[in-house]
Amino acid sequence: MRENPHKPTMKKNLLRFLFIFTLVNLQIATFAQDSSHLRISLLTCTPGEELYSTFGHTAIRVVDSSSVTDYVFNYGTFNFDDDGFYLKFIKGKLMYYLSAEDFAVFKENYKADNRGITEQVLNLSAVEKIGFQQALFNNIKEENKFYKYDFFFDNCTTRPRDLIVNFKNPHPQPVAVMPAGTRFRQAIHSYLNKNEKHWSKLGIDLLLGAPTDAVMTATQSQFLPDVLMTSLDSSNKKISLLLSSKNLYAIDTDKNKGSIFTPVVVFSLLLIFIVGLSLSKNKWAIIFIQGLDGLLFFLSGAVGILLIFMWTATDHAMCKNNYNLLWALPTNTLLAFFTNSKKLFVKKCFLFTSILLAFVVLTWFFLPQQMNSAFLPIVLLLIYRSAVKYFL
Repeated sequence: MRENPHKPTMKKNLLRFLFIFTLVNLQIATFAQDSSHLRISLLTCTPGEELYSTFGHTAIRVVDSSSVTDYVFNYGTFNFDDDGFYLKFIKGKLMYYLSAEDFAVFKENYKADNRGITEQVLNLSAVEKIGFQQALFNNIKEENKFYKYDFFFDNCTTRPRDLIVNFKNPHPQPVAVMPAGTRFRQAIHSYLNKNEKHWSKLGIDLLLGAPTDAVMTATQSQFLPDVLMTSLDSSNKKISLLLSSKNLYAIDTDKNKGSIFTPVVVFSLLLIFIVGLSLSKNKWAIIFIQGLDGLLFFLSGAVGILLIFMWTATDHAMCKNNYNLLWALPTNTLLAFFTNSKKLFVKKCFLFTSILLAFVVLTWFFLPQQMNSAFLPIVLLLIYRSAVKYFL
């Protein structure tokens, strides 16, 4: 019996149709299996050049196919024009708020700043998506959108994390991403070192006290956008939190070389310069050093006063118990006006200062707070000039 020449072709076409039909249904099952017509994603943005963007950013994308909208909800919004902005920022009372903008605008802004965006589509049921969206709509109301920002405990990343935990059932457990025993300070150092922000690191280490050296739990570590993103990728596969994950566009990863004038280099050169100049018998060099002594002691004392203010008069919990006060002595502001005094009492004050600071140097790496080694040349300079004031 002769075979029908069209039969194989019909079989192939049927197989193609079944294959395409299956793929389409899989897509429908993945993204439109429910009646919510929603797709909710976590957007994680790479770090930027400015200090406030060094640690990255997190936002929430909500695509509604029924209303044909595509919005990004952003908990990291603040107003530079707010009355008393800088004072509120310093005192830890600055209010951040939830805002929304079109995804296309959000994407172009980050692309223009050469900051990448990773999108993670959340695996939520129709009921969970609707509840999630309603929570965002409620939070963005004028009476609800403001909140007191806390970099470590209540920020643009912890708020989306809390929404995911609240609306995903069963509630997901935190996944440890960072090595066991990692401290808050170590976590932020990893970003500052990677981005070669040595001076920013110096300022942060100066202001943040011993609480920053506490060991983080898995949940606490999720204040960092990258950590939350990685923990979602590492979630239990039996109860996967994600449907998909992808980078939305490529960015230029070339980085400029950092400056050689790091705090350690600059302060070490300052120490060498002042010690060398103080050995000179030149009249003008002596006058210059005397004036520099007053400035050195006054500035170190002013730093100490600032640290006390940050500890006692602000809402920054991480600024408490600051061991930098052991070398940035507030009393130095008074000594600054007596650097040329020959009175015995003043000389004894300088002796006490030099002995105390020497003890601090000896215990520098054993204190409950991780101290920034870039300050050591300054402390050694204070010891040296205090000792000179006592013996001369």
